[in-house]
Amino acid sequence: MTAVASVTAPRPVTALRGVGEALAGRLRVLGVETVEDLLFLLPLRYEDRTHIVPLGELRAGQRAAVEGEVQLTEVTSRGRRQLLCRIADGSGFLTLRFFHFSAAQQRGLARGLRLRCFGEARRALQGLEIIHPEYRRVDADGAPAGEPEDHLTPFYPATEGLTQPRLRQLVRLALEATAGAEPADWVPAAVMQGTDLPGLRAAIDTVHRPPADASVAALVERRHPAQRRLAFEELLAHQLSLKLLRRRIQSDLSWPLEPNDALKHAFLAALPFGLTGAQRRVIAEIEADLTQPKPMLRLVQGDVGCGKTLVAALAATRALAAGHQIALMAPTELLAEQHAQNFHRWFAPLGVPVALLSGRLTGKARAVTLAAIRDGSTPIVIGTHALFQEGVAFASLALVIVDEQHRFGVHQRLALREKGVRADHRPHQLIMTATPIPRTLAMTAYADLDVSVIDELPPGREPVQTVVLAEQRRDEVVQRIRNACLQGRQAYWVCPLIDESEEMPFQAAEETAKSLAAALPGLEVGMVHGRMPSAAKEHAMQRFKSGDIHLLVATTVIEVGVDVPNATLMVIENAERMGLAQLHQLRGRVGRGRHASSCLLLYRAPLSPLARERLAVMRASSDGFEVARRDLELRGPGELLGTRQTGLAQMRVADLLRDADLLPRVHLVAERILADWPDNAPPLVRRWVGGAEQYGRVG
Repeated sequence: MTAVASVTAPRPVTALRGVGEALAGRLRVLGVETVEDLLFLLPLRYEDRTHIVPLGELRAGQRAAVEGEVQLTEVTSRGRRQLLCRIADGSGFLTLRFFHFSAAQQRGLARGLRLRCFGEARRALQGLEIIHPEYRRVDADGAPAGEPEDHLTPFYPATEGLTQPRLRQLVRLALEATAGAEPADWVPAAVMQGTDLPGLRAAIDTVHRPPADASVAALVERRHPAQRRLAFEELLAHQLSLKLLRRRIQSDLSWPLEPNDALKHAFLAALPFGLTGAQRRVIAEIEADLTQPKPMLRLVQGDVGCGKTLVAALAATRALAAGHQIALMAPTELLAEQHAQNFHRWFAPLGVPVALLSGRLTGKARAVTLAAIRDGSTPIVIGTHALFQEGVAFASLALVIVDEQHRFGVHQRLALREKGVRADHRPHQLIMTATPIPRTLAMTAYADLDVSVIDELPPGREPVQTVVLAEQRRDEVVQRIRNACLQGRQAYWVCPLIDESEEMPFQAAEETAKSLAAALPGLEVGMVHGRMPSAAKEHAMQRFKSGDIHLLVATTVIEVGVDVPNATLMVIENAERMGLAQLHQLRGRVGRGRHASSCLLLYRAPLSPLARERLAVMRASSDGFEVARRDLELRGPGELLGTRQTGLAQMRVADLLRDADLLPRVHLVAERILADWPDNAPPLVRRWVGGAEQYGRVG
């Protein structure tokens, strides 16, 4: 089959009347370089200016369009120089106040002139006023000079030096310049049959100039058919970008790692427990990938404590047995240190060295470590994003493991992958996340990856009991900590801040640690937060792990990875301020041993409806996949995927939650386009994603 749209050379935005290089530079900040780009600069919201509110009916706080005749214009210097203009319409009067104005503007607001204005009315000493309203002259017949207000007014993404009126004018010029010439429609009509969505040009015209009778509610909620048509195309473009990325990566060569299980069997024999069925299933999926001569691209997701790190270590044995290196990248130094300790505990008895490459490794120690990585004498290297920085070179990197994928951008994990290029071969990739993601969302957000799920916890792991308490019951909580510690257990107390802030007057870690130490004489209270030097942080964590510290006061730096089986009590202060994903991760720090564990969520009243719902979800379920499902309902995809995922959480018009019903067709259409109209995919991706699909070659 052939493409459904012909390609014409894009016209630069400077082809529009009045657009010079300076204005083009400002537009470039918004991603606008061509006339067609302006058509796809989509409104963020709308206001109804088609209805003129009589001045006598205007109320404070109301955003409205008003019209009146200039009665008086004067410059005053009450506190600061300002221009005041009073207008009236027979039913009342209104003051227009300008703090930034020119002499020409002052002369233009002459007595007797009729103006149409828009802005938010506020109460002042002399009645209502609007500060810096948008305004235009109205002709004698009542029609505004220029474009008539016969449609809802769009508001566009803004940047410095570009006002909303100027953006609206530029979009209008682009619409006029392309009238009768459809923007290239790269979505074949055959795949849109039965959707009841409008054509591309009709959708564009409607979103920029919605008729006055259009449903304002539908437009505000972005559920209008025109917006849905564009959302479908945007979701499709993102899906195609990830599928093209996957194709590009899998067209590369990698090292087929054939079965050689002596090291694996020795590893398993040293474990004091057996694997779960889910772990065995996922390891089999990974090992099947590793035998291929193309790079593995696999995401392993599972709830906190399900044993993902152990699965990653078993995957590493296959690369080690073949004489290659493994790199594990973690999002924080604390988590990297924990991984290094676990891998050392597992592999040192097998004679396999493990190196930790962190930011605090300097001087001669760093040089020695880098040399060992470069000559291959250190086969397992663990670190943060420092792993892909300049000066780090691997002898034979065959497996890249990335923990907590959503905390890294695609660029970062692919930059580490490029570190392993040798003889045109690239390493396999194993991605891990403890943030469970509903299947439909995973298919969309991770279309470049195969997905494995560890949906089983190790035997003997009991669900953590979750209790929600008002902060007034703090003394009860302190007593509960005392009782747990006197029984030989340990506890966490998590605070949202490091020190006091006037803007956010919540208990902070340092103040909390002092007050808890005073309230718990005889117990050792320690502290960990992100601003501490790494050595001090590691020392505190080691003391906590060894049992020297009974209560660890921490910020959310301990959200992921910290593993202390003897800790059975987690207290989270100001829990109403945190999202579900973060709360669930923090709760996962306890319940990792054989003793019953609890998570106490302290909140400060009054609770917003959203916070109340979040806390109810935490109390009702300890299943990470159920928590993720409710998180998606309550907050949308951003919190699940993180802000630096491939842009899926920051789309222009689409929303993964609101438009979830479009996703099944999006997945099918993406496959059909790649099969039947492959030439249509790159221009679709360029239109909506830009250069983001070029992730396949970075480094």
